[in-house]
Amino acid sequence: MAEDKGVFEATGISTWGKLQDGPESKLFEPVKIGVWSLQTRTAMAPMTRCFADDKAGVVGDDVTEYYRKRAADGIGLIISEGIVVSPRGKGNPGVPGLYTREQIEGWKKVTEGVHAEGGTIIAQIWHVGRLSHHEIAGGLPPQAPSAIRAEGNVARLRKPYDTPEEMTLTDIHELVGQFAQAARNAIEAGFDGVEIHGAHGYLIDQFNSEASNRRTDRYGGGLAQRLTLTKEVLKAVIDAIGAERTLIRFSAHKVDDPAYMWPDPDSAIRTFTEAFREAGATMIHPSTMQFTRVLADGKTMHELVRKYWDGVIVGVGTLDPQTAERALAEGTIDLAAFGRPLIPNPDFIHRLKNGEPLEEYDAKQHLGVLA
Repeated sequence: MAEDKGVFEATGISTWGKLQDGPESKLFEPVKIGVWSLQTRTAMAPMTRCFADDKAGVVGDDVTEYYRKRAADGIGLIISEGIVVSPRGKGNPGVPGLYTREQIEGWKKVTEGVHAEGGTIIAQIWHVGRLSHHEIAGGLPPQAPSAIRAEGNVARLRKPYDTPEEMTLTDIHELVGQFAQAARNAIEAGFDGVEIHGAHGYLIDQFNSEASNRRTDRYGGGLAQRLTLTKEVLKAVIDAIGAERTLIRFSAHKVDDPAYMWPDPDSAIRTFTEAFREAGATMIHPSTMQFTRVLADGKTMHELVRKYWDGVIVGVGTLDPQTAERALAEGTIDLAAFGRPLIPNPDFIHRLKNGEPLEEYDAKQHLGVLA
């Protein structure tokens, strides 16, 4: 799923002390990022919720209220749950889309609700690729760079992933167009921009990985060559809505192989950032399971990224407020994203400012609930 994997799993609520609201706090200060004037330097990490109408992929009033509450609380940048760019991009029941008129109209209510509270919201546009099943993907086999089946099961379908269909050059051209159109649709729906989901072993990231990409054309080969699709999608979206409204997420870890790591993290991150720069990006979202994990040369993922990237960086990965505050003050990141704590705590910012305890996320209690 497209989500931050949970602060409480790593820290527990006892470590969440009070952060003072004032000039000494970076976390709570307003900031201008791209074209966005944000209430705070916080972000709501994208989290798959599966509350859309399953057949139409349309969100309802419950989703509008869910995001409105987080904007009212003072979250700076809300990154929506993953929104698929086509029917074949779907990987779980109840996932919303952004490719039909009805879907666009449904999202308009959400963005209007967020904006009424002074909030900013962007759409995470997504295609799961091989991490799907024909029963979900419109009766068609999943798409992937190569016909290599992923290990594991579709989470909410509880069936093994299907063997995917290797994408043709025509398929790839259509995919790039679908991402660009989804970005245009997002702006029409009132979103303030988009995040391209290029992480976690989903379709764009499947092209980036040697485990899922065995192509011998211009989309295969070494990492720099495998990043060709990433660059094409990124450039198409930037051409459609502008770099100042476009964020891209990337990672080493995969949904189907969480233990995976780049053989040479420093070299991989340098190659990724070079590709992003070449495509015209100015804002990136490196995603890691654990923000403080050292990857190479005594540096964490975000520190390695900052070594090669002087643009905007969104930090994420079981962040607690104190770690986020330090990373912001040091300039390692520009925004701090929090995930699962925002599910049971729609008043997350209020609680942090006032030192109030947070309700702990419990999958059994909160997985099927929009608080």
